[in-house]
Amino acid sequence: MVGQYLLEALSVVFTIKGIIALILSVGLGLVFGMLPGLTATMGVALLTGLTYSMDGPLAVLILIGVYIGAISGGCQSAILLNIPGTPASAATAMEGHPLAKQGKGGLAIFVANASSFFGTLISIVCVLLFTPIITKVALKFNSHEMFLLAVFGIIICGNLTSGGRPLKGWISGFVGLLMAMVGRDTVNSVARFCFGSMNLTAGISLLPVMIGLFGFPEIVDAFNPTKRDIIRAEKFRSKEGFKVIWRNKLNIVRSALLGVCMGAIPGVGEDTGGWIAYWSEKKVSKTPELWGKGCIDGVVSSEAGNNAAVGGAIIPVLSLAIPGSAPAAVLLAAFWMHGYRPGPLMMQDTPEFLYYVVIFMVFASIIMWLIASNMSRATVHILQIDNRILMPIIFICCVIGAFVVSNRLFDIYLMFFFGLLGVAMRYMKYPSAPFLLGIILGNMADENLRRALILGKGDISPFFTRPISIFFLLFILVLVLPQIPPVARLGRRIKAKLFPKKAQAGE
Repeated sequence: MVGQYLLEALSVVFTIKGIIALILSVGLGLVFGMLPGLTATMGVALLTGLTYSMDGPLAVLILIGVYIGAISGGCQSAILLNIPGTPASAATAMEGHPLAKQGKGGLAIFVANASSFFGTLISIVCVLLFTPIITKVALKFNSHEMFLLAVFGIIICGNLTSGGRPLKGWISGFVGLLMAMVGRDTVNSVARFCFGSMNLTAGISLLPVMIGLFGFPEIVDAFNPTKRDIIRAEKFRSKEGFKVIWRNKLNIVRSALLGVCMGAIPGVGEDTGGWIAYWSEKKVSKTPELWGKGCIDGVVSSEAGNNAAVGGAIIPVLSLAIPGSAPAAVLLAAFWMHGYRPGPLMMQDTPEFLYYVVIFMVFASIIMWLIASNMSRATVHILQIDNRILMPIIFICCVIGAFVVSNRLFDIYLMFFFGLLGVAMRYMKYPSAPFLLGIILGNMADENLRRALILGKGDISPFFTRPISIFFLLFILVLVLPQIPPVARLGRRIKAKLFPKKAQAGE
């Protein structure tokens, strides 16, 4: 029976309609990912309406193509302009843009695309083999664990992006977390910090914040008279890119598995998957001093992680009908619209659907790699345009990107506000990435903390007694305690006693 289902799925792909639909949908997804303001969620939602009258398998093929293309496409603007096309590619900008400044933008994009491809393939294997196991693990995450996971993500991001000043990274992250409290809360629907503004009752939209934080500082910086050099893109050979991928094979596998696990946890998704993968690779790296200055291993880890989270997010969709991320939620609605019923009874009612999704993801990944690699040959020439010409165009795109999210002028005002905040943060050397992650994870942290306290009638002991909660607390303490001066001095003394030779050598 499995062979029959695979043949049916292949018969959908290998038709003129299927091939054209796949190429167009993945290409459109890449464009949605590249342009700030056009996200994977928006792409899947837009295509859902357009596929209403199509056959179910063909419609599913198109929607998966857009999803995979959009998550992968965000790396190009992140690397070339330091403006993430999607929130999932924010971690990629940390190493990708310094590489572009060194003339290695083409190599960085090639490696990012290849990492996206292999990360997605590994996640597809996990969808087939480990759906029951990963789903059981994800179901063990209660409100207590979800809150601590959000705090853990912000602590990690603050550590990674602060340039040796973790406190500044944490301040940035927790201010972002507080910003996410604006609007009606999701538990009692009480308006908070709205100051009488109806526009703020729906909360702060993520896209204007992201565009402002990352776009405005780059635009302002472009007109700095001391920074008017045109960046030259050096030519590279594909062989060089494949060497980087081969050297990072363990990095790709580890990052992809972490991405799958993050994607499988409802509400976490691709954004956190990329950051967790980036953090884990930096921790095991033999050259941590290169990170933040253009370490290509960081591009590999973040892209493998955020793209593997696509497969991870689909796991709970198929097995429990619970979306792992915002694009996956739209995808679930589209599946229902086309007559498929993901959930516990899926293998009984429509067993062929799992194999359709797997085959469609495989071919969408292949097409994504081919299109993105060829597209990058053109997009990398953006670096050769004088920033004083390029940035006004980028500014117009930022304004349009902020507006099209909800068709509200208020979102443009928000973009300006957070843009000025981003300029001030860059001037004071506060990283923007933790701030953005704080807004992404804010609702999840708020909702789960309040739910945990309501269910426990104010009892906070489960935060310190549940096994997964203890795991997250220990990790948070391991990251935070060494930054406290007395603890740091104690750590140095212990290290000096245990390893006296290294202490004398100043290591």
